[in-house]
Amino acid sequence: MPETWWRGAAIYQVYPRSFADGNGDGIGDLAGLRSRLPYLADLGVNAVWLTPWYPSPMADGGYDVADYRDIEPTFGTLEEAEKFIAEAHELGIKVIIDVVPNHSSDRSAWFQEALAAGPGSAARQRFWFRDEPGDWKSIFGGPAWTQVPDGQWYLHLFAPEQPDFNWTNPEVHQEFHDVLRFWFDRGVDGIRIDSAAVLVKDFDGGDPDGYTDQPEVHDVYRGWRRLAEEYDDRIFIGEVWFPDQERFARYLRPDEMHTAFNFDFLACPWDAAALRHSIQETMATHIPLGAPPTWVLSNHDVARVVTRYGREDTSWDHGARRDGVPADLELGYRRSRAAALLAMALPGGVYIYQGEELGLPEVDDIPGELRQDPMWPRSGYTIPGRDGCRVPLPWSGGEPPFGFGTGEPWLPQPEAWNKLTAEAQAQDLGSMLTLYKTALAIRRDRLGDGTLTWLDSTPEVLAFTRESGLTCLVNLGSEPVRLPPHETVLLASGPLEGEELPTDTAVWLA
Repeated sequence: MPETWWRGAAIYQVYPRSFADGNGDGIGDLAGLRSRLPYLADLGVNAVWLTPWYPSPMADGGYDVADYRDIEPTFGTLEEAEKFIAEAHELGIKVIIDVVPNHSSDRSAWFQEALAAGPGSAARQRFWFRDEPGDWKSIFGGPAWTQVPDGQWYLHLFAPEQPDFNWTNPEVHQEFHDVLRFWFDRGVDGIRIDSAAVLVKDFDGGDPDGYTDQPEVHDVYRGWRRLAEEYDDRIFIGEVWFPDQERFARYLRPDEMHTAFNFDFLACPWDAAALRHSIQETMATHIPLGAPPTWVLSNHDVARVVTRYGREDTSWDHGARRDGVPADLELGYRRSRAAALLAMALPGGVYIYQGEELGLPEVDDIPGELRQDPMWPRSGYTIPGRDGCRVPLPWSGGEPPFGFGTGEPWLPQPEAWNKLTAEAQAQDLGSMLTLYKTALAIRRDRLGDGTLTWLDSTPEVLAFTRESGLTCLVNLGSEPVRLPPHETVLLASGPLEGEELPTDTAVWLA
């Protein structure tokens, strides 16, 4: 794999709790993940990205980190993590892990030391303690300040169990430099930076103006970039949410992050004009910076694409979640197949969230008493939250736990998933899994990093060519459209009608 592997990589996101359970306790772990590495190699991905695998009380699915230099015992051990990295590398798969720099767990050694040390202590200067609370609101709902027994208040932009670090403190900078070295020294190839734009706080600003995209945050990542360049080909990927492409682009300057998630594309409705605009804006933002775009359809925080594309409103907005809104899953399935070919044909890197390749829908009917996302209680039990896209994967068999493990999964799996297991789809030439395998194989030879050239088409059709000569057409209109002259059909997301491309269908031509 070339040294710039990340520029055109297909990266598979693993949510460890829900990927594969190796010890039968109903929770995914490193043993399960290691056993499924051949599946990922066969799928054809270049890298795997893991959401946090550190020791955590799991108040927010692992994003409340208690120790950045160890592994959550539920998942395994540090030795197992090192074996996983080595085994992934043997299969030609790079490893990317999460780092969460905005906050820690309230169970971390630093925060417990701060509580014990009391007001005015050096330990409390690592966090934001105040004698009076501010008026900021938590991103998860409710106030962003919580009082401790001695009367002071601490800041948490997310759950109360996630106290925010004070990034004006040099100790915080040094701590994270040490954490980055710890994992780079163990062979990790990349770091995905959680909530990358909210580290620096200005308490004179409003909510969220006082903590979003403060100028000093870029100094943090310049320091990280210098550190990464001491190693061979290590990368940073930012979780940066901005509708403003100019602000987004600042994080991709040559001395900051290597790439960042393209949430604008993820949030787009299934609409030709909106998608074309997103693609054009993305390319216009990235090309001058020399940074490769990324294309993302879903992740562990977003309603699954099969369900989303089957709704009347197919866009996505974190601030206006539509959990439980009815969806035409047959329509969403057809559109998600077309969207997969679109995303994989575009220049740059592509992310695949676990289960996307199986065509899994969102699970909207999880009983309230079984939900574990803090959004659920923090919203007064009005927002179901993200559990519906985190249900454990179905691997094999005709009933739960579908080969996920031998114990009862931590979230219930729908009985109807017996038709969506990896085993059931492996030999089905028309399955979503087969489509992904075939597309990823073609992508390795013909696609990845580069540019695109738009072709003349009707407004409802996206049509472009790549340097390899591959042409991608996606029909988002209500009527079939004529295929352009071509020698062969490489792959189609659904059956063609002679020389016509049906609605909600994509095709790759050569």
